Amino acid sequence: MAREVAESCIDSINLELVHTYATRLHPTKPELAARRIEAIGFQVGLQLAERYTKERPRFGDHLEAIKFICKDFWAEVFKKQIDNLKTNHRGVFVLQDNRFRWLTRFSLDAPTSGNGTSSSEANQANSARASQAAGQYLYFPCGLIRGALTNFGVPCAVSAEVSALPACSFIVRIKG
Repeated sequence: MAREVAESCIDSINLELVHTYATRLHPTKPELAARRIEAIGFQVGLQLAERYTKERPRFGDHLEAIKFICKDFWAEVFKKQIDNLKTNHRGVFVLQDNRFRWLTRFSLDAPTSGNGTSSSEANQANSARASQAAGQYLYFPCGLIRGALTNFGVPCAVSAEVSALPACSFIVRIKG
């Protein structure tokens, strides 16, 4: 019987990580909070990659490792595959998730009137604030991806962008 963790536990851990590091431990140093959260994700990604590939031979190249992340790894962690994978064939990969589970509960505040801004301007401002706040919850999955790829022998840097909630992209830049 496989050991699994309830999805709600993983969701709660990510929420608590961001809350603890961004608001309690390092409220004036968001870069430090981001690095710490990403480092925790990195360690988890290393261990998960080891678990998910213990019966497989090593990957032949970085493209095979990226495909494994998009299909098998993502399915194990998020119960779905990445929606789209793009590459420039020079070491940059963009993993697009159109409905990233950890961003599905973010909502935009209702626009307020009376301050001289139009409803569309208020919606744009709210959308920008929500995307910025949502970005904090992507440090951990960036670390997961970087940790897994490092375990596969693929040194890389991983960043994330929120386009329109709950969609996001993870940008993987292969080093060397």
